[in-house]
Amino acid sequence: MFVNDATGALVDIAGTDPRVGDWRHRAFVPAQLPEEMPELTMPTVLAVGNARAALASLDSTARRLPDPTLLRVPTLRREAHSTSALEGTYAPLAEVLGADAEEPGSPDLREILNFEVMASLGFAWAADGRPLSTTMLYDLQGVLMRGGPLEEVSGRLRDTQVVVGLRSDVDPGGPAIKRARFVPAPPGPLLEAGLSDLVDWMRTDHSSTLDPVVAAAMSHYQFETLHPFRDGNGRLGRFLIVLHLLSMDVLGEPTLTVSPWFEARRAEYYDALLGVSTRGDWDNYVAFFARGLEAAARTTHTQMIELVGVQAELKDIVRGSHLRSETPISLVDLAIAHPTFTVRQVEQVLGVSYGRANTVVGQLVELGVLAFINPEAYKRRVYAPRVHDVILGRG
Repeated sequence: MFVNDATGALVDIAGTDPRVGDWRHRAFVPAQLPEEMPELTMPTVLAVGNARAALASLDSTARRLPDPTLLRVPTLRREAHSTSALEGTYAPLAEVLGADAEEPGSPDLREILNFEVMASLGFAWAADGRPLSTTMLYDLQGVLMRGGPLEEVSGRLRDTQVVVGLRSDVDPGGPAIKRARFVPAPPGPLLEAGLSDLVDWMRTDHSSTLDPVVAAAMSHYQFETLHPFRDGNGRLGRFLIVLHLLSMDVLGEPTLTVSPWFEARRAEYYDALLGVSTRGDWDNYVAFFARGLEAAARTTHTQMIELVGVQAELKDIVRGSHLRSETPISLVDLAIAHPTFTVRQVEQVLGVSYGRANTVVGQLVELGVLAFINPEAYKRRVYAPRVHDVILGRG
């Protein structure tokens, strides 16, 4: 399959399979990323331009909002749901939106919500000016794996061989590694150097030689191909797309959700990544990636406008009622920013007494602005049904 050595090389690896004994195989080590644009056809160049335009439109709208950070958590919940689904962790989006981050209720929800925590931390570090580094990647991956079966071996570069996918054309009786669709770099110096080189490349200003959409595509390919951790490479890698676009000033606010589009086309996504390694096919991969960014930017933009519209709609309901203080209006903003919350959180965020928070929540429930997920629960969680409708794609 590997007919073009321009993007990397195969290296010999060996090990022992508990069923069949010793084996020898080969792993792929990607070459350092080039400093200039790969050869792209005109349709791909046009796709890259369309992606840039869609991203610019999204960012322009986000910058004009009074407080774009209000939309960050609902955006992250949707991204966390889709990027985890790509890795085989399934939970209904409605259940994810209603989950308590402190008490998720299931291992799957914990895994999904870990992404939200990790991304929020990464965005905060970026806003504080912390530069991308291998240490930052270790820290983020450690957060992503909290509470999971691999927590003890996370937060650092993997020290074992991993494989990606399964082939159907290989004898199932042979070594498990030979049934893998792709075998990334072995642990050790090659992997360590590869990740270090990638971080240096992402921190370098390529604005005079690379379109930022192409640069984001290239760095994403490199990270996924290196597969530097035991688990979480896909989720962390897709988060890094947004972080890289932020660092290149393509985005000013991390509102983009890229995973839903890739999730719907996962086979094509994995094929496009593999095509770079096996055939040096940057053109097909960059075109696919650019189409994904364009579609993601347009979808996120539409959802952003809808959430802003819901925010105005709910405030109009409050202003048209008998309620006259600013606390109910502030509670609408909290309901936009948090898919679910408790009365205790209202008390803390709005700086009012628990009794006042409970009263205002009850008043907005009576108006139909808010509702309880489970009115009989000991720790009742509140949400705005109209906000969930937008995130769930129900208009």
